[in-house]
Amino acid sequence: MKINKIKSLLDNEKVFKITVGVLISIVVIIFLSSYVDLGSIFSKNITSEEYCEVIENKLLQVVSQIDGVGEAKIFLTMDNGGENVYLNNSDTKTKSIEPTVRGVVVVCDGGDDANVVSRVLSAVTKSLDISSNKVCVTKLSKQTEE
Repeated sequence: MKINKIKSLLDNEKVFKITVGVLISIVVIIFLSSYVDLGSIFSKNITSEEYCEVIENKLLQVVSQIDGVGEAKIFLTMDNGGENVYLNNSDTKTKSIEPTVRGVVVVCDGGDDANVVSRVLSAVTKSLDISSNKVCVTKLSKQTEE
């Protein structure tokens, strides 16, 4: 029964042409995927500066929510600019390695309170998976306007 329905559909010239077109498209895509890294075409490539800015903004959102922090500013330094490594014996052709954090400076209103410093230090080290000797938390100085 089902075979007869399929045969009758394929006998229809329009359905047959659409089916053949779809099958040819699938074969072409499969063939091209072995020569073109489609992942790099569809993935968003960002620079190391953009990556650093994203991390700074996310960290600022977290740190600003800590009780006693007040106004805060964050500065990150990165160890490298990131890189793409070509892989052997792998399904993927390259692997992106993000830059690593070298150091973080957090300047905030509560930077003179030991409890606030401890909470900020803990949040930064845990969220970035870095040691505490790479983090500096200090008091934000208020600039007087003249």
